[in-house]
Amino acid sequence: MAVWDDLVGQDRVAAQLTAAARDADALVTAVSGAAGAPAEEPMASSKMTHAWLFTGPPGSGRATAARAFAAALQCVSPDRALGGVPGCGFCDGCHTALVGTHADVEVVRTDMLTIGVKETRDLVRRAQLSPAGGRWQVIVLEDADRLTEGAGNVLLKAVEEPAPRTVWLLCAPSLEDVLPTIRSRCRLLTLRTPSVDAVADILVRRDGVDPELAASAARATQGHIGRARRLATDERARARRAAVLKLPLRVDDVGGCLKAAQELIDAAAEDAKQVAEEVDAKETEELRAALGAAAGTGGRLPRGTAGAMKDLQDRQKRRATRTQRDSLDLALTELTGFYRDVLALQLGSQVALANTDVRDALERIASGSKPERTLRRIEAITACRQALDSNVAPLLAVEAMTMALRAG
Repeated sequence: MAVWDDLVGQDRVAAQLTAAARDADALVTAVSGAAGAPAEEPMASSKMTHAWLFTGPPGSGRATAARAFAAALQCVSPDRALGGVPGCGFCDGCHTALVGTHADVEVVRTDMLTIGVKETRDLVRRAQLSPAGGRWQVIVLEDADRLTEGAGNVLLKAVEEPAPRTVWLLCAPSLEDVLPTIRSRCRLLTLRTPSVDAVADILVRRDGVDPELAASAARATQGHIGRARRLATDERARARRAAVLKLPLRVDDVGGCLKAAQELIDAAAEDAKQVAEEVDAKETEELRAALGAAAGTGGRLPRGTAGAMKDLQDRQKRRATRTQRDSLDLALTELTGFYRDVLALQLGSQVALANTDVRDALERIASGSKPERTLRRIEAITACRQALDSNVAPLLAVEAMTMALRAG
């Protein structure tokens, strides 16, 4: 199993990264093996460079590609020396990089709304260290689009003047989500949305999902790998999607609109609560133990540690806010897909429908309105997403949308 096996439908990207990993291996070998070699080998003529930007639509596998490349850079398979391709997937370097325990690979993902200056400075300090294993120091920043402006400026200096054997792997949905000064210093790799068949295939092979369920989940999510996996393996996710797709039939009057909006908000809040129940208690207990809240003391914390607990509680609240917002955004994405299917039926398009499991509802809405009205409804959903991004109160934004879906 090579490190690229989970990179679905991205053969071109895998080939580029494989070539870069091969050149990176040659650079490390040259520096390590040549007496008196310079501390930094030039990369100008190499397919390898010190900063990469992975872009692509949600679900395309940006972070998967970055982590696979990080593993290939750390590959220590003996076959490399015999002309083999780095990234075997079996050696200690590949395995530890993929599972997150490699000393020279730092994977940063956030469950907050933003990545701030303090966290970025910590990363920059880490990036200045020499690799512990003698190969590359790799920083994978999965949410580069969440950097604040100040954090982006901190990162810029590190990308401009990298340490000799440090590689930055940044991930973002599009070029526009990253500061121009940063993206101009990165080599761009653009991923595409994988085909429905490719996503269904990996769900069957990797996750053991029933082929019929895998095909249904891949079709419903239109090739979004992460959402397809969750839909195929989580009964709650399927129930939540089914509830969302009933909404277009429930906005016939003002009362129905307001009730549907409240239910969407409540469902998002429930998602945030479930995450909190699964994660918050464990985090709190681990921190209390680390701070010295020993048994037999009534759970009291030592003096001077209250600030650490307060920081954790604040972070957990911010995470709950993001979880709720992400849940809402997913519901809005599914609604957009529903009306896209309605529009396809109205226009007689040959595009494959995503929501074939609710075809009766699609045909009912399609026959009862015109394409222009469907487009206005899609615009109302887009406006709601933009309002949420601008920190409009979620209930107000969703109520405005459901009323527009009715009036549409």
